Amino acid sequence: MHIVVCVKQVPDSREIRIDPNTNTLVRQGVPAIVNYYDLHGLEEALRFKDEMGAEVTVVSMGPPSADKALKQCISMGADRAVLVSDRAFAGADTLATSYVVGITVQKVAEEFGPVDVVFCGKQTLDGDTGQVGPGVACRLDYEQLTYVEKVVELSDKDKSITVHRHLEDGIEVVKTKLPVVVTVLTELNKPRRASLPGVINASRYKPIVWSTNDFSDIDRSKIGLKGSPTIVSKTWVPEPRKIDTKILEGDNATVVASELIEQLWSTELPTRLGW
Repeated sequence: MHIVVCVKQVPDSREIRIDPNTNTLVRQGVPAIVNYYDLHGLEEALRFKDEMGAEVTVVSMGPPSADKALKQCISMGADRAVLVSDRAFAGADTLATSYVVGITVQKVAEEFGPVDVVFCGKQTLDGDTGQVGPGVACRLDYEQLTYVEKVVELSDKDKSITVHRHLEDGIEVVKTKLPVVVTVLTELNKPRRASLPGVINASRYKPIVWSTNDFSDIDRSKIGLKGSPTIVSKTWVPEPRKIDTKILEGDNATVVASELIEQLWSTELPTRLGW
């Protein structure tokens, strides 16, 4: 069983700032982390490594600095990590990204053995589109299972997977054949902490790095800015809402509660009820 996990290094959303003059993300000085949703995909792959001896390969497209994210994955237990990095990939939207990730998974299969499952987070913290996972599935012509909150069974014997998909109106139980691309939710599991031996191993590990030169049949019209039809015409920061507040003070809780009820009844409550 060979499992590939797609990860992305993203800005830490807890420290993202917006430039008030340009209305763009300020990336300088903002720490980079592994996309949170992708860690849940990695944890699920590692669970099957523990249970059935699956081989886990992590892939990422990004700048050379993304090797830190891949080393974190190695410290958690992944067997190998592949970084696809080239200036030609810069400026890629989800269409171009899914193309590059798709051919990377194909090359991983050629180099290290057939791929049975590809795990992706349902979306990334910076893009938030949820399009790359399904796009990779289409590129590879794999089955796709999105919004997965539980993997019930992964069978190497009959090459099938059974999952629970989270829908707006309930849970859908789906079984399909491998190979498959699975996009996961945070409810799937709780990512493990890296062990001390894992951290030591990761500190010495050098990810495999592939550039455009390593893909003999790559279509350069489908990568980077050339392969990205998405255009961001405008960005802006929403104006902060001003909310009037009033602090009710008093030693007697009953009196304060009565005053609160009076305030609500005379102002907001009838309006919210449509009176």
